[in-house]
Amino acid sequence: MILFYHLTRSTAEQTLRTILDRALATGWRVMIRGTDMAELKRLDARLWQHPADGFVPHGVEGGADADQPVLLGLGRIGNAAKGLILLDGATTDPDEAREVERVWILFDGADSARLAEARTQWKRLTEAQIPAQYWSEESGKWVKKAEKP
Repeated sequence: MILFYHLTRSTAEQTLRTILDRALATGWRVMIRGTDMAELKRLDARLWQHPADGFVPHGVEGGADADQPVLLGLGRIGNAAKGLILLDGATTDPDEAREVERVWILFDGADSARLAEARTQWKRLTEAQIPAQYWSEESGKWVKKAEKP
């Protein structure tokens, strides 16, 4: 299942936190893929610092701590992940999407390039018969706008 999250009110990091909390609570390992290692390293630092009352066990691809429940990277799925979160225009293909239980694609609705890439991914992945849902928060709460079986 692929979940597309059209961000209009929340930041990618806020939405990411919610997803990670739920995925880790189910015992899943998760790969977070971005397109810019510098941005992933900034996210790495924030995951160490916040939340103040919790800890997100994570590592960075290629690092000594890469076998953590959450892995940040640019490459293919590592850490035996059951979930893949795509940020900043990162993509997946149908074969990779079938390897995991869930793919979350977070994209900024105010960025026309990200919106176009999300539409391209929706088309490519649903044409490959991978179930997908499209969620939007434009009304102030998350609402499912489309679904393909």
